[in-house]
Amino acid sequence: MTSTLLLTGAKGQLGQTIQKYWSDNELKQHFELFGVDIEDLELTDRVALQTYLDQLRPDIIVNTAAYTAVDRAEEEKVLAFAVNTEVVESLARWCQTNQAIMIHISTDFVFDGKSSVPYSEEAETNPLSVYGASKLTGENRLQTLLPQSSAIIRTSWLYSEYGSNFVKTMLRLMNRRDSLGVVGDQIGSPTSTYTLTKVVFQVIECGYMGILHWHDGGEISWYEFAMAIQQAGLRSGLLKQSIPLISLATAEYPTTASRPAYSVLDRSKALALLDWIPDSWRTELSRVVLLLAEKAGTEDAKEEWLTATGM
Repeated sequence: MTSTLLLTGAKGQLGQTIQKYWSDNELKQHFELFGVDIEDLELTDRVALQTYLDQLRPDIIVNTAAYTAVDRAEEEKVLAFAVNTEVVESLARWCQTNQAIMIHISTDFVFDGKSSVPYSEEAETNPLSVYGASKLTGENRLQTLLPQSSAIIRTSWLYSEYGSNFVKTMLRLMNRRDSLGVVGDQIGSPTSTYTLTKVVFQVIECGYMGILHWHDGGEISWYEFAMAIQQAGLRSGLLKQSIPLISLATAEYPTTASRPAYSVLDRSKALALLDWIPDSWRTELSRVVLLLAEKAGTEDAKEEWLTATGM
């Protein structure tokens, strides 16, 4: 008998990638995938959510839905907590009552960045922003309600050919400007939705429960990431010429929300879990940029892909 898997945030970066590769995964033989996004179901409406879950009765919920506007969250605190905390609790409560499993995507922003070594899953959390606090509170609610039947996958610097992300923003700006300043003193690790999707599939397959960290390797600054993006853009033909990139201090590029100076996650536990060998972050970046180049085709299509703002 086929089980049911509910994917929330189905039209986000990760949600679209999960759906793209679902048909190629053996999980398709065991689960029927249902994807929902805000156009289909307002997750913050508890009554509507309860009704939907009672009708669908999923065996597993993969929650990729999130409020991710880090700076805007400082002004929209209620909304950020509604999506990143209250929705998580509502989903977890339904799972608790109905013996379902929940897999939840979280963030490196639950840490304060004061470490000098990668953060383990057990490291002390201390978010600096409303966004980070809302994600951490969601994590805590989930673990309280489903201590034995939930998995939390923390990730960082997520990007893809879909939606709005740093890679696409950099390519767009590099096509339009004569030079570009990028923060050079915030250190982290990029993650493509392709590898994160594979980790989600692996967690479902092996039944891992608990917290797990995932990214594509590397300890780099946003400036170094931008340099690599420019190189990949030039190789793919998305960029016609290089422009000077200027490394900025965080103080020179003030933002509404504070960000961790060092948010590298220790992914050793995840690596031990995998039955595949991951490529380097540079290879993953090249993969996504090539996908963008393939989708570009005409100049009109290129503009559409590089300026998309859906999340």
